[in-house]
Amino acid sequence: MKHDTLGEAGFSYAPCRYGTSRIFFRGPRRPLDGKYIAFVGGNETYGKFIERPFPALVEDDLGEVCVNFGCINASIDAFANDPTILAACHDARLNIVQVMGAQNMSNRFYTVHPRRNDRFLRASSVLQALYPEVDFSDFCFTRHMLGALYAVSPERFEILRRELEEAWVARMTRFLTEIGSHVYLFWFAERLPSDAPWDSRAEPFRFDPLFVTRRMVNCLRPLVRGVIMVQPSSRAVARGTDGMVFSPFQASAAAAALSITAHQEAAAALTGAIRAERG
Repeated sequence: MKHDTLGEAGFSYAPCRYGTSRIFFRGPRRPLDGKYIAFVGGNETYGKFIERPFPALVEDDLGEVCVNFGCINASIDAFANDPTILAACHDARLNIVQVMGAQNMSNRFYTVHPRRNDRFLRASSVLQALYPEVDFSDFCFTRHMLGALYAVSPERFEILRRELEEAWVARMTRFLTEIGSHVYLFWFAERLPSDAPWDSRAEPFRFDPLFVTRRMVNCLRPLVRGVIMVQPSSRAVARGTDGMVFSPFQASAAAAALSITAHQEAAAALTGAIRAERG
């Protein structure tokens, strides 16, 4: 993973590892030998293009050590299969677990890279039988593959999507059970969760966390202290890439990321919930 700097005017992501984990997380490395809050998540938690993402802002506000276990393009697979992270989350004073999409998980239809979860590795015989006309060697990334399969047959795609929903709930349930109930689920996305048909809006593959519905989130409520939902305000959306740091060839990716103001709103919501819990 080569996300350590962003060029001439860039800042350092200070990528680091913990224990025996092979995943590079957002740095700087934080101590795990005392009280800390662990943040688990994907691009938004990592804070790509953002000098001070919401975990760092929460640390500033609360004065507590906040460990950023954000990982680029991660699904829950990256964490549920990592003994170091499971142990760190178990020992944390509190965990903030971002709701990540369902597309980047291994399941009975296809396998993804164990750390770079957006990388498609292979289709199972079940998926090949479901889509015999598709050459799966054409795909390197899960979202590209899923978009192509949907275009071939939306009807058959529903079988695959339902599998992803079931696998997501099962994987999240296992992860949360293993680390304990000292967890807030954190929905941080352009839109709030819904049970409306996922493909009822234009560009359905654009919206993250992909395939995750309100019903799926509600299935997990008995396992956590609460669910915190942050939808960036119109002001945050209008901020766009102002203040972000990226090179010219990263401009489109930066434009798709949540803004600095959105991260500030996320931090405010999280610190408010954590302070309220303290009484």
